[in-house]
Amino acid sequence: MKLAYDLSFTHTEGRWAAPGSWVGTSYPDHRMFTELAVSAERAGVDMLFFGDGVGIPDTWKGSLDAAVRWGIQWPRQDMSPVIAAMAQHTSHIGFGLTYSSTYLHPFYVARLMNSLDHVTGGRIALNVVASGRLSDAANYGFDALLPHGERYELMEEFVDVCRQLWASVEPDVIVADRTTGQYGDPAKVHPIHHRGKHFAVRGPLPSVPSPQGRPVLVQAGSSPRGIAASAAFADVVFGVGGHREWQLRHRAALDHELVAAGRDPAEVGILWAVQLIVAATAEEAQRQRAAMLDQLSLEGIGTYLSYNCGFDFSRLPESFVLGEVQEQIEAAQASQAGFVSQLVDRMGADARISRAEFFDEGWRHATGYDQTIAGTAEQVADELQEQHEATGARGGFMVTNPGSMPGALDQVSGLLVPELQRRGLRPDGYTEDTLAGTLLGRPLR
Repeated sequence: MKLAYDLSFTHTEGRWAAPGSWVGTSYPDHRMFTELAVSAERAGVDMLFFGDGVGIPDTWKGSLDAAVRWGIQWPRQDMSPVIAAMAQHTSHIGFGLTYSSTYLHPFYVARLMNSLDHVTGGRIALNVVASGRLSDAANYGFDALLPHGERYELMEEFVDVCRQLWASVEPDVIVADRTTGQYGDPAKVHPIHHRGKHFAVRGPLPSVPSPQGRPVLVQAGSSPRGIAASAAFADVVFGVGGHREWQLRHRAALDHELVAAGRDPAEVGILWAVQLIVAATAEEAQRQRAAMLDQLSLEGIGTYLSYNCGFDFSRLPESFVLGEVQEQIEAAQASQAGFVSQLVDRMGADARISRAEFFDEGWRHATGYDQTIAGTAEQVADELQEQHEATGARGGFMVTNPGSMPGALDQVSGLLVPELQRRGLRPDGYTEDTLAGTLLGRPLR
């Protein structure tokens, strides 16, 4: 069972105010992340992960005011320098970093990730995302989103260019002959001469190959087109948690696409998103879970849902049909696998729901209340083991926590991980030098 910690939201959606959170400092102080990295490595956690977006949520009422007021998906720093800092205090734990293939150029990202793989000693992963939010698009000069399918088409070319660039310089390029003065072998450096629909890149990369050769590639698409993109290039997939039937369908669809792409489904695991509260007693865990519902205001809930679905829910009438709202979301080329899709999946496209019922459901979704597993280490391990085995025992979990930073995740490290090790679900320590070795058990191809 692979285990990663998602640190994307340790300070947003009210978590900054959780008892004991960010004591003596505030986001984005890298020392807090370094402290957690050292603790997580001591427990043998595989990877620390950072999602990202460059826009401030402004879908709710067409304004960013509520996002700033309540700290909804804001503020967000580029975490690459923080990862470089954490790497200096750790030796084995990996780091996942997110960049958008929709707006960034593959040459820039390929060079940056090559450098980070060097800095971390072969412990870096790239999470490639197809940006589906207007606030991100506006920061790169776009007035509308690219069509959903085109974003994934662009992503596949983006990754193809990156992979060509990472392979454009051979590992033994450096000669460093002090007698002759020759430094490198030009026969080992190869321009790629890529000219595609979206990118034209001559190459080669002006860098020496990194310890892994390239970063581990992560992708999180859960729509049919997104799953096809995952099958095309992802080493590890990031999947939506909290809904067993949804997960089983995702796993089956991914396996189908992997076979179609000529890849072995056994080699591509899914890290399911899961929110955990682990405490010494079940009563304390449930008390912490109940407190989650008080972390956000109604406006904060609306801001979160609107941003992540790409639809202004402040405009909802007193009652409406779920499928009609979903059609509007899809027509806007926004998220096709978000909260509304999950409601449609559970209640049906023809279901009529009141505005009050919608926000009641949304409150539990936005806080993660319904998706949170809370209990003792034994109780949580039981649930994770059952879910892991039910979904094919390939991959593991991407853990978030609604509580304090870093204390609540330290509870996961200190209480849950030893229980998983006792059951033989986790190793007692690291046996590989690279993140690819740790997550995949093999070198990258």
